[in-house]
Amino acid sequence: MSCQTWQLDELEVEPLEIREVLRCIVHTIMFHRVLGLVRPKDTDSELFEITYVKCGDEELERKIEEKIDQLIIWIEKHPNKKISICLSFFEIKNKHTKWFNKPDRVYWEHWYINLQLVNSRTVRTFHLTEQTTKLEEASSKRDALESALREVMFQIIRFANEKSNHVPSVPSSHESVSFPFDITIPSSSDFSFGWSADVFKRMLQTGHPNLLN
Repeated sequence: MSCQTWQLDELEVEPLEIREVLRCIVHTIMFHRVLGLVRPKDTDSELFEITYVKCGDEELERKIEEKIDQLIIWIEKHPNKKISICLSFFEIKNKHTKWFNKPDRVYWEHWYINLQLVNSRTVRTFHLTEQTTKLEEASSKRDALESALREVMFQIIRFANEKSNHVPSVPSSHESVSFPFDITIPSSSDFSFGWSADVFKRMLQTGHPNLLN
């Protein structure tokens, strides 16, 4: 089975914008990789004038929020960096041997969410004219991010509909609303070597740190 890789356009975000940006992106991807029927839930972003769709599964939402929390902790330690978050889907195959059965993950799709972290656009001035100008600049940058985020969400929809030969058949019996997945985020060891596009190849060889199963 071939493995498809999708690279999403880079977004320039402040630390306080990370959570809502990732919610919009990750839930949009997950909704397009559901298994069978779900009860979609329209969700208004807490930060942007954007509505995205959740799969309506509490366990899935909990896992996503857990991984976002871990990412935010990492960001607080390493601000102003480029990061690439990888959301991957896989099948589980069993390797049968004489002594034991070993589950084997066969990855069939990777989504790379690319972010450039920047300093918060905090307004710190007591001069009214200068304060007004800085507020307008901050508002303009927030609007630009919202527009770019919309484009990334449309990009996800285009990619999901563009090619589907690599997507495995839906299993006859399944407990989750989605295909098996994990989300890989930077760790302290990744930071020491630098975080780049080829880090995922290294993880495939050495095992996945900080995985959400």
